[in-house]
Amino acid sequence: MVRIVLVAPLIAALAACALKAPPDAGETRAQALPNMTLPPQWTAQGGAAGDVAHGWLAAFNDPQLESLVREALAYNLDLQLAAARVEQAAGYARLAGATLYPQVNLLARGGGTLSGDSSGLEGAGVFASWELDLWGRVRASREAARLQYVSAQLEAEYARQSIAALVAKSWFLATEARLQKGLAEDMVRASQQLVSLARERQRVGSGNEYDTVVAQAGLQTQLDIVQQLDLAYRQSVRALEALAGRYPAAALDVPARLPAEPGPIPAGMPSELLERRPDVVAAERRVAATFYRTEEAKAARLPRISLTAAVTTLSSELFVLKDRDNPVWSAGASLLAPIYLGGALQSQVEIRTAEQKQALAEFGRVGARAFGEVENALASGVTLEARVTILTRAVAENQRALELANVRYRVGSGDLSAVQQQQLALSSSRSALLHVRSEQLVQRVNLHLALGGGWADPSDKSAARPAMTSTR
Repeated sequence: MVRIVLVAPLIAALAACALKAPPDAGETRAQALPNMTLPPQWTAQGGAAGDVAHGWLAAFNDPQLESLVREALAYNLDLQLAAARVEQAAGYARLAGATLYPQVNLLARGGGTLSGDSSGLEGAGVFASWELDLWGRVRASREAARLQYVSAQLEAEYARQSIAALVAKSWFLATEARLQKGLAEDMVRASQQLVSLARERQRVGSGNEYDTVVAQAGLQTQLDIVQQLDLAYRQSVRALEALAGRYPAAALDVPARLPAEPGPIPAGMPSELLERRPDVVAAERRVAATFYRTEEAKAARLPRISLTAAVTTLSSELFVLKDRDNPVWSAGASLLAPIYLGGALQSQVEIRTAEQKQALAEFGRVGARAFGEVENALASGVTLEARVTILTRAVAENQRALELANVRYRVGSGDLSAVQQQQLALSSSRSALLHVRSEQLVQRVNLHLALGGGWADPSDKSAARPAMTSTR
């Protein structure tokens, strides 16, 4: 007993030895992206100088959109699934560290003479055991579970950012669908006026039935386009309602105009992206977690030493037990060393090593994708801005050309087909300009998401994410 008491503190001190640290962030990135040299600035133009800021949603100055984003974050089913995964990861983290502490159990039995199994034994015992984590197996398991939990938290945060971005993009696309429908309805009214003009010209003898029939056919085509765009609008609204956890009744009212595009935003530097985006950081944490899983598998090949202690008391009404102290105190130690398991433990090390390589490759894939998303969003913003300028001029020129074609047709110096063609040209340019303006907003949201900036200002308490479960 005395020897155990004297040796226990020494063994406990050995168990407290530090774990081997995983590769740091710089080494992990070098291994995952060996052929990538980061430029000091983004190669695509369009980003302003300065650090990436949070609170991008307020830049669109749309309280209704902000309210819908909050609703989606509260009721979106995908986010509820992500939150449940975080809770699950927290439970695994607590479970993995449980065996670092002594395990105490109580065993008792009674029941009088028969004592449940005719033995007549009655008594109780408290049994304690503590595995000395000499090689860091349990601590490595706990650290792996903790990092997996942190990764789940980060993935949940990126899911929140993604849902906020998806709601904003869907909002702009639904607004565009409503406006596209309005443009088609304008074309219907213009076609109706053209039918009336063709009939009037036929009545006074300056036109013919052919022009009237052609104008009527063009009107029916435009009516069909309105029906298609009305369906597209309602489907886009239903998609928004589904994101917010509502019943998809196409009852949500979206604005009748697109917001103005905010000015250039600070894009930071490429070297900072991997440290800021939650999904990239989550992938890096998974690499570290698999490192500790590998260390756990390596330590599992070594002996396990446990300290045990117990206090028991027994009695019997059927026979006399051997004379002894009652209760009985005992203490000891046990050793379990694997000798031959058919290569199972080494195979486990190889499996964990392969998982570590997979996690490293996944981190590289996520990081490379993040750089591509930022560069693409920046380049798209520049191109779309140039297209807006071009299409604005095209709309003005087509509008003027349509006015001249109408005048020529009214005075009889032009034909109906010229008017119809010019109507279609004007409609096409107006539709293209509307789509490009909507795409500008979508790409701006894509840029915010790609840069890793949060949709809400950190000081906004109403937008704070739910508190994560502690692993302690």
